[in-house]
Formats: sequence, C-alpha cells, structure tokens
Amino acid sequence: MTLLITIIAAIICTIIWYKTAPQDKMKISVLCFIYWGASLMWFVDAIFEYAEFREKFFTPSLYEMVNDTFLGVSAVALGLVVWIAKLLITDPKHIFKRRFKQ
Repeated sequence: MTLLITIIAAIICTIIWYKTAPQDKMKISVLCFIYWGASLMWFVDAIFEYAEFREKFFTPSLYEMVNDTFLGVSAVALGLVVWIAKLLITDPKHIFKRRFKQ
C-alpha cells in the first residue's frame, strides 16, 4: 500500500507540475521529486520483501495493510510538510517580503 499511495501522489503531482511547467513558481517540481523518490524507495523495499517472503508477499494480513496504508499516508503528508517548509523559506511569491516591508 505504501508503494501504491506514493505512486498515486507522484502521478497526481506530476500532472499538476506538467500543466504549470513553464512557470513552476510554487516549486511543484520539488514535490514531484520527493514523491518519486519515495516511490522508488518503496519499490526497492517491495523487491526485497518479495525476495524474502515470496508468495506470502501477495497475501498480507489486515493489520499489515492498515499499517502500510498509515505509513503511505504519513509519507505523503511528510512530503507535503517538507514542500511547504521550502515554500515558506524561499517565499516564491514574495508575500512575506511585502508583508514585513510595510
């Protein structure tokens, strides 16, 4: 589930980035890199988990699925927090700059 959730987030983010690609004022490309990096990490994890468990990999328990779902949602939320922190630090629309100049 972690892999599926992060891939869905990466695809949605990439579509949004592609529509606003020439400007990219909000630095959505950074969010895309975060989600695609997380997807790659979970893909490698899935390969090693499959190598260890073989056929048990395809029949997870309900507890494992809920745990993986929570982990996937947490990874997406953490990616959003990092992206928002970057936006607040770089201030691409100069909102803080104008606000504190007054």
